[in-house]
Formats: sequence, structure tokens, C-alpha cells
Amino acid sequence: MSGPLTGIKVLEVAMYGFVPSAGAVLSDWGADVVKVEHASGGDPQRGLRRVGNFTVEGEPNPNVEHANRGKRSIGIDMSVPEGRAVVQSLARDADVFLTSFLPSARAKFGIDLDDIRAVNPNIIYARGSALGPRGAEAGRGGYDMTAFWCRAGIAASITPAGVEGLIPPPGPAFGDTISGTNLAGGIAAALLKRERTGETSVVDVSLLGSGLWALGHTIALSAHQQQPMVAPQPGVHGAPANPLSGLYATSDHRYLSFVMLQPAKFWGDVCRHIDRPELAEDPRFRDAASIAEHTAAAVAILREVIGGRTLAEWTQRFATLAGPWAPVQDSLQLLSDAQIRANDYVLRAGELELVASPVQFDVEPPQVRPGPEFAAQTEEILLELGLDWDRIITLKTAGAVT
Repeated sequence: MSGPLTGIKVLEVAMYGFVPSAGAVLSDWGADVVKVEHASGGDPQRGLRRVGNFTVEGEPNPNVEHANRGKRSIGIDMSVPEGRAVVQSLARDADVFLTSFLPSARAKFGIDLDDIRAVNPNIIYARGSALGPRGAEAGRGGYDMTAFWCRAGIAASITPAGVEGLIPPPGPAFGDTISGTNLAGGIAAALLKRERTGETSVVDVSLLGSGLWALGHTIALSAHQQQPMVAPQPGVHGAPANPLSGLYATSDHRYLSFVMLQPAKFWGDVCRHIDRPELAEDPRFRDAASIAEHTAAAVAILREVIGGRTLAEWTQRFATLAGPWAPVQDSLQLLSDAQIRANDYVLRAGELELVASPVQFDVEPPQVRPGPEFAAQTEEILLELGLDWDRIITLKTAGAVT
């Protein structure tokens, strides 16, 4: 099945995780994404081999594949005129120009808005930045750790008092991937606008703006109450007036999460599922007000009961539980989750398993394809531009292409 963006051509001049992940989403949706990499070094992301407790040797490199699945790679040196001319030729036939380069670099390499629009007035020009396109710091770079995690308030909001430093992101490119998906959505909207009105757009998404959006509920509350969100201490039950909203440990040192925001509605059903039906008639828990008043007692009961069985046992018992709950899973355990597999949220792409981008069309998963080896499609792409082999050899000799 063809994706909704089949036939759309995207020219990506970007590095690392943020903006390339936008290209990955567009590729999952069917677009032909040509990734421009430096003629000798390629995308610096290819050199990232150690992340947290992971060390990657050989190929393929999951650090590269996640954000570059399904693309074609061409190696170009934009510092030479011949290389810039190739980029302009690629842009002439593209629907979208996608870049993470800073304003100074865009001007230096002749890929700024006016440069690209001069060869293709109808192109969608999409930029991913650290801190946004306006303001005194618009020209500064950044990463998801700095702009998304720290500056947007997320790190401080989840770090409890007394913790030295701050809680780090849960994994590499966390804010990058979220922000890239935002950018892909903006590009899709701009393509629709161009189709309907004939007008083209400049699309901007920043790591800072995406982090603020992700924390939007908290920021709205802080602005209204004039106080920051205070993170609870680890291990403390999360809701002081609701025993059915919080974490509970199982006998095998795993956790499950209850989030039942209407405790009176679900209390009886929970009691039956834990083999304590008499608690449904306990006057301490007869309605929402009583449950709120006796939350500590209810939490103590649930901790004792849930702590008596394994997570696997509770997973089987809670299969018919009416209220929302979930097992707490790490990044390896989730690969065995039957619901994740049933929805094709993790798919094989060549030698690796990759997470599919989250939007599905017509109840079908996207086609997830492996990422390209560095500059693997250089000749193929140049031939599509109409260059003959003599011209390609001349460009290679000049160092303009890989």
C-alpha cells in the first residue's frame, strides 16, 4: 500500500537526530527523502557508537537507522561551488527542503530560504532549530538535552527535591524524535495548503518550542497558580486523595500503574479482581469523598495485596479490569508486549527492529525500510538529475560529491 505522501520529494540537509527524524517520518509516510551528507565525513551521527550503557560496533548502527530509515544518501561538499550547484539542482525538483543548519551556515553554503526559493519558488522550506527563528538567540545551536529537556522546564519538573543535579532524559534523542514528528506534521500541513491554495510556506519547529508544548499542561497550571510543579519523591504514592492512581510493586519486584481518575466508579471492580470483594462494601470506601479521606488506608491494603503476586499473575487477572492500568516496562521488556506487536508499533527494517512512526493510515502500519549506507545512492541520484557519467566523474574528481 502506498503512503499518503507517495510522490512527494524531500531534500534533507541536516545532521544528528532532530530534523532527520522528521525526514524519517515523511519517509514512513511514503515520501522520497534524499539525505545530503558531507562528502567525506557524512552525518556526524554515524560516528556515535557509545550511548549510555550501549556500545555499537559494526553496521547497521541503530543510532543512525532510527532517524534515517527509508532515505537515500548522497555525499556532497557544499563548500565548493560545484557541490552547491548539485544541491540547487536537487532542490529544483523537490517539494520540501528540510534543514537543521544554523542561519550562518545556511548563508555560507547557499541554502538559505532566498537561495532555495530562487531555484524553486514553490518549495516548502522547513527548518528545525534549537531555540526558534526569532529573538537574540535564534542563531544559537543546541541539542535536545539543552533546549528540550533543560531549558523547556522538563528536567526541573521531574527532578524531586534533594536530588543532586537532575534526572536525565530516558534515552538518546528523546526530545529530537518528538520534535521531529512535530516538524513532519507541520510539513504535511504546508503541503496541503500548497495543494489547496497554491501558496507555499516556511515551516519552523524548535526543540525549545516542542519541549514547552510537551509540558503545556504543567506550564498552564504554573502560570495560573504562580508556582512551579514540584516532583514527588520516588516511591511515594502519586495521588494523595486517590488510591487508584499510583504505582504498586509486585512480588517479583516489578511495578504496575493504576490511573483511574474516578475511584468510586472503579473501586468495586478492583476489589473483585484482587479477591477482596468485601472492600467494595467497606464504609471507608463507599463513595469518592470517603475514598479520598481514607486514601492512606486503601493504599496500604492495595500494596499488601498486589505485593503478594507477580506482575505476570496480575497481568492475567487484570485483563478484564475496567479501569486503566499498565505494567511498568523497560526498553527491552516492551519488545515482548503482545499489544505492541499486534499494532506493528515495532517492525523489522533489514537487520534491525525499529519503532514505526506513530501515525497509521487505513489501519495499516507504515513501511519501515533500512537507512542508507553513507552516500550509497550518490550516482543513482545524480543520474536521475540527468547528469552523464563524464559529468559525474568530473564532480568526483573535484571533490564536490563522494
